[in-house]
Amino acid sequence: MSRGRVGVIVAPANPSAEPELTRLLGSRADMHVTRFPVRPGPLAGRLESYNEALPDLVWAFDGLPLNAMVMACSEPRYLIGPDEDRGQCADLTTATGVPFASATLATREAMEQNGVNDIVLVSPYEPWLTELAERFWKSAGLNVTQVVQVRAKDGYSSYAVTPSELITQVELAELPADAVLLFTGTGMATLPVLGPLSTGNDRVLLTSNLCTAWWALSRATGRHLTLSRVPYRRYMRAPRGAHVGGAA
Repeated sequence: MSRGRVGVIVAPANPSAEPELTRLLGSRADMHVTRFPVRPGPLAGRLESYNEALPDLVWAFDGLPLNAMVMACSEPRYLIGPDEDRGQCADLTTATGVPFASATLATREAMEQNGVNDIVLVSPYEPWLTELAERFWKSAGLNVTQVVQVRAKDGYSSYAVTPSELITQVELAELPADAVLLFTGTGMATLPVLGPLSTGNDRVLLTSNLCTAWWALSRATGRHLTLSRVPYRRYMRAPRGAHVGGAA
């Protein structure tokens, strides 16, 4: 199977998107990355600037032939609604001729494919941004049954939350054994927690990076990919068949 090419747009200080997407894409697609411009100031202003910069940044690859392009950054999209998110992604696809999705649109389509209606939202964001994320997913037609607010040692930060902190705080929430957990945030390290948090239960664990990789590989390879219940079990040893992470 020929290798695809995926263009990835990330926030300047995101430490997890590239390592996790590299592992999830595996040998099936090469990843080419550009970053949003650095913007000083409060978080809300920075997120707004990423949304504003996106229509120009899709041209940063300067003619590099791509099979898919993704915005691996969830937070800015929570400042707009899901309909606007989908519409802008469609417009950028038309403008560039390359299938384009934000991390939120990729996640939404992954959940639609898997028939997900109810989710537990696991968020490392500041409370105001977590509220916007919850509103976003409810507006997208999902029933958010519970919100698990995750906090790093020194405060709210998707970049600073460690896997051990994430596991501990999710376990303390005593979630149902059959819940669908959505870990939002491409900057939060999530692959190491999938095994421990899915052992001995029937939970479905979805992450921003996992869904983004699934969407990108589906377009880059031109093959129909599906996600299985426990992604962590197979993402490190993906065979030549058509699956990503837990896709089969």
